[in-house]
Amino acid sequence: MADQNAPFPVAIIMGSQSDWPVMKVAADMLDHFGVRHDDRIISAHRTPERLHAFATGARAAGCKVIIAGAGGAAHLPGVTAALTTVPVLGVPIAGTALAGQDALYSIVQMPGGIPVGTLGIGAAGAKNAALLAIAILALEDPALAQKLDDYRAQMNADAPHRPQ
Repeated sequence: MADQNAPFPVAIIMGSQSDWPVMKVAADMLDHFGVRHDDRIISAHRTPERLHAFATGARAAGCKVIIAGAGGAAHLPGVTAALTTVPVLGVPIAGTALAGQDALYSIVQMPGGIPVGTLGIGAAGAKNAALLAIAILALEDPALAQKLDDYRAQMNADAPHRPQ
């Protein structure tokens, strides 16, 4: 059983409660692999002090990867990346008339020197962000690397060979 006081290797942050259905996909994937995560609502616009405290303290708190989901102007991943050297994976969330394209462009167009790993819009992006976080953690965790290898092998085995 995991030590409940141990640091969370992954943080999932999002700008508002309405982002949770998409970000829960990342949380569920991390759960599937047994990766502990800390899920928080932190807005770059409504709670900037909370964001600053979280991001500047993430490394010291034991966080190894941050998954940040945001829609609209989608400043959360970029501002987070500007405040920490912990890898930040950005998930654009559709929530405006532009169906998440505005968030995608905001996250992917970071200035040189402040990287954000940008994933696809929505649930697929959240799932891939979790899998990328797992791959990063697996670099130093052979058991987790084996789980990831097994997951990929099962995905390959489950893929049909012919249309049905």
